[in-house]
Amino acid sequence: MVEGDGPPLRKVGVLIVDGNRHMRNILRGIVTAFGAKSVIEAADGADALRELKHFAADIVITDYAMSPIDGIELARFIRAGQDWADRFVPILMVSGCTDRRTVEAARDAGVNDFLAKPVSATSLQARLCNLVFRPRSYVVTAGYCGPDRRRRTLGWKGVERRKAAVGAVTMRSRAG
Repeated sequence: MVEGDGPPLRKVGVLIVDGNRHMRNILRGIVTAFGAKSVIEAADGADALRELKHFAADIVITDYAMSPIDGIELARFIRAGQDWADRFVPILMVSGCTDRRTVEAARDAGVNDFLAKPVSATSLQARLCNLVFRPRSYVVTAGYCGPDRRRRTLGWKGVERRKAAVGAVTMRSRAG
């Protein structure tokens, strides 16, 4: 781990949402090894929403395929900004369903990053470090709340017409 001193996730609370108990155990073992201060598990999106009522997660790691509420619906509920959940919490989707339609649906629901199963500790560490050490601004507009989809600054020198549009887009960093 290059970023900072000590365990990379030493101050982070993680909610792991996956229908497979063995996968939850694997993810728990990895994030615990990275120093997560607290890890809570949920078997599906409905359980996760119940957990979020009393656990202020710093990161949500969720699977896509669950019932009755899948990972896409969970992300939409979180991004809807209910009183009991931080609508700007980083969401990492970890799934065996990696077709283009699923990845785009996750992106459109406000998921910060996507990781294909089977996961390795190295790939999970890289995604989590991006969420913790290189967070993206959030965009709140009609029909979308989630991370800014642009991953890099292109150095635009022209007039910022989007910023001038009244009520078009609100940018917010998670810190403020």
